[in-house]
Amino acid sequence: MPQPDPSRIRNRLLAALPTSELERLRPRLDPVSLPHKKVLITAGEPIAHAYFPEAGVGSLTARLADGTGVEVGMTGREGMVGIPIVLQTETCTTDCIVQVPGSGWRIRAAALREAMAQSPALTMLLLRYVQAFYSQVSQTSACNARHGLPERLARWLLMTHDRVDGDELPLTQEFLSIMLGVRRAGVTLAAHTLQETGLLHYQRGLITILDRPALEEAACECYAIVRQRSEQMLGAGA
Repeated sequence: MPQPDPSRIRNRLLAALPTSELERLRPRLDPVSLPHKKVLITAGEPIAHAYFPEAGVGSLTARLADGTGVEVGMTGREGMVGIPIVLQTETCTTDCIVQVPGSGWRIRAAALREAMAQSPALTMLLLRYVQAFYSQVSQTSACNARHGLPERLARWLLMTHDRVDGDELPLTQEFLSIMLGVRRAGVTLAAHTLQETGLLHYQRGLITILDRPALEEAACECYAIVRQRSEQMLGAGA
């Protein structure tokens, strides 16, 4: 996977920092590739680094007693991986795995805490992101409980599309079933429903978005709610 361009910051949290604050943080940021299925955080283990993605999607999943996982949130170039560091805790209750490959910036947990202690602007920005992420997780929980699978799949694809470059999403049936908490047969049926109306093209391991506006119409209201709240807390670029 390619690494990010040091001359161009695409992560929206980092880009939102005042120039002087970003330049002070830069020496602590290491460019990193984020390949598919790379484990960024393991539940219950000390968090060594925070990540600021520039492309790709990190999926936060909660493990159940039978060993399966269910996605509870996602993050990409709008945010960061490692919220517990911001909240001054050592571990996380969820795993975070790269589900769509990309690249970004990595910083040691201790270095991020030190930078926050030196920068009220950085601290405030990261805390606002924590609130935006909490809003996403809360809305996702309500969505999974009340809305139909095609609408939920449309919402999830839109959220993923927002965080990647281009219209092709490398997503397998197995991954989608975990993300949506359903069996593979349900994912296949929902994807075919959206494909038959010309919103996307679905083949093994790859979904191509064909009609973004129509996909937004097909999604439940949760997509628009999460996006609006994120813009309110972090600015229109989020």
